[in-house]
Amino acid sequence: MNQANNYHISFFKPTTDRAKYNRNLVIWLISIWAVAIFGFQFLLKVIEHPTPEPQLTTFNEVWENVQSGNANTDELTKFVQSTLHVSGKVFIAPEHRAALDNGITWAIFQLADSAQKLALAEALVEFDLATKAMNTVTDENYVSAKLRLGALAQSVVGLAPNDVLVKILPLELKISGMEVFSDENKAVVEKCMSKYTIHNRSILTDITLLGFPFHYFYTAVFLLILFIGLCLLYCYRIDAYNKKIGLTD
Repeated sequence: MNQANNYHISFFKPTTDRAKYNRNLVIWLISIWAVAIFGFQFLLKVIEHPTPEPQLTTFNEVWENVQSGNANTDELTKFVQSTLHVSGKVFIAPEHRAALDNGITWAIFQLADSAQKLALAEALVEFDLATKAMNTVTDENYVSAKLRLGALAQSVVGLAPNDVLVKILPLELKISGMEVFSDENKAVVEKCMSKYTIHNRSILTDITLLGFPFHYFYTAVFLLILFIGLCLLYCYRIDAYNKKIGLTD
């Protein structure tokens, strides 16, 4: 062996048989790790398929009549409930939320009778003023106005008092949307309903393992165990090779 290379260490250009074995072993283990990560993601992409939420199916059934202004009471109710499910999602673009709020408010006022419309309008103004004046969400006037508006709107839409949609319903009602559901907002609603209610799914995301969705278990649990296992395998193989060539600590 060239004595000039005694202290030369290079992972990519090893100068000894042991260094070459170490490099090849590391490359093999990294390759296994990369295939386990990126291969699974590639597999997810290959077998996934767009799947709509039930709310989108309901929305599509009634949307044509709602859009044309010919929807009956049942269709308007389904429209409100399906769009409420979307407006209750966390990550909604401001322009999409504004269009959904317009549609929800308009539909509820279409469903209400004359007495309910008057009560809703008064409650909506009261809630709007309380919202502007509140310091925290626990403000007594704000909470009271929200509960009153929610109870009135809930009875119009036919939601059960304990339905989670009742909690978000007052937040989606806007004074500006009572009379008209604009054509511009109709176009936005039609577009954003598909955006937020169609998700890519596959057997890998539908089945569960130890109580977790399989894709979550694989990435959050199995890959961590695999990494530790590969580290242990590396130590075992290096120790075995060292004994083979008579190298001991």
